[in-house]
Amino acid sequence: MARIRIEEGDLTGAPVDAIVNAANTALRLGAGVAGAIRERGGPAIQSECDAHPAVGLGEAAITGAGELPARHVIHAAGMEPGGQVDEPSLRACTRAALELADRSGLKTVALPAIGTGVGGFPMQRCAEVMLEEARAHVERGTGLEEIRFVLYGEPAYRVFEMVHDADKVRLQMERLGR
Repeated sequence: MARIRIEEGDLTGAPVDAIVNAANTALRLGAGVAGAIRERGGPAIQSECDAHPAVGLGEAAITGAGELPARHVIHAAGMEPGGQVDEPSLRACTRAALELADRSGLKTVALPAIGTGVGGFPMQRCAEVMLEEARAHVERGTGLEEIRFVLYGEPAYRVFEMVHDADKVRLQMERLGR
């Protein structure tokens, strides 16, 4: 069964099969997570994105990872260019990214807090939605061995940790019948 892990760090340095980019539908690597991926991964990633047709809101596409330690980048489109992320698009693009990782035969994937920077989505609700989608993906059955959330900065890490811990306590209480 896949393990869900929370850590503070730099997503672009994660040694996993794929990292997830907080993308827009045009697959333009702009600011935030996408900008960090572009800077550290080099121009090859944007070149692959340019060769790929635009994706729909809530969809995902996969490219190589250029000079990053990961092998692939999964671009999860949570917003239109210049737009904002909302809960349905966050839920859909998280699900699409995990399904694409699974279909691609990957074993490890690392995700950021999609949409909480330029996308304007609240951090706590992001943690709740993304962790819920990750748990649902694991419960449906997956070839993934690890779903890792790599959060930039201690505040983001603490919010995800708090939500993840609260969910674990809730599940334990349910198992105990309380």
